[in-house]
Amino acid sequence: MQLYKIVRYVIRDLLRSRWTYVYFAFYYLLGMVLLFINRDLSKAVITLMNIITILTPLIGTVFGVMYYYNSREFIQLLLAQPLRRDMLFSGQYIGVSLSLSLSLILGLGIPFSMYGVLYSGVIWDFAVLLVIGGFLTFIFVGLALVVALANDNRIKGFGYAIFLWLAFAVVYDGLFLLGLLYFRDYPLEKFALGGVLVNPIDLSRILILLKLDIAALMGFTGAVFKKVFGTSVGMIMAFGALLLWVWIPWQLMLWYARRKDF
Repeated sequence: MQLYKIVRYVIRDLLRSRWTYVYFAFYYLLGMVLLFINRDLSKAVITLMNIITILTPLIGTVFGVMYYYNSREFIQLLLAQPLRRDMLFSGQYIGVSLSLSLSLILGLGIPFSMYGVLYSGVIWDFAVLLVIGGFLTFIFVGLALVVALANDNRIKGFGYAIFLWLAFAVVYDGLFLLGLLYFRDYPLEKFALGGVLVNPIDLSRILILLKLDIAALMGFTGAVFKKVFGTSVGMIMAFGALLLWVWIPWQLMLWYARRKDF
């Protein structure tokens, strides 16, 4: 009951913030513009893939850090009450993540529904895109809260959080590619699979490519991923890995929250 009340309060608090509506409006306008320029729903879904896998983690990271620092005094007030820290921080984490996920789903869902995605052949591709966007939101909000709890200084917290997103979204891909080139004379199947599983953004991108059946564009790695994740069991394993990525930052956040001196 306490968790539900905290989640409800956080969502209501965010609904009073203009940034939630800005986030919703951005995706709504993005969907309308994409469909206005190109009425082909399948091509619009492919275009959204790169936007969601890069922008959604960034928004989740920034929003998570901002919400923690802006509500730090309120958190200290609540901690003086007979309220478990696990409940308080889990409620804030779930509330922020749900609010951002709903903004994403409604922002893209409304324009695409108006253009008939519900009755088209790409409905499941679009649904997977939204689900993965939700996963990335939960993952990077959790990582952002971990960074914020570990750093009392706002500037350092923002800097480390943005660097973390940059490392997953840009730097990791470059290092991963260099590793594939350097060890090209060795069997790389297990190395490639392991490298993807430790980066939620890459894993999400692979899942979308496989669902859209365009993994062939990735050459060797695309063939490996299609062989492993292209089956129903492989897809379940991949989504299980994303669930693990949700769980790990959540537990790290609770670990920091239990030990932090407010």
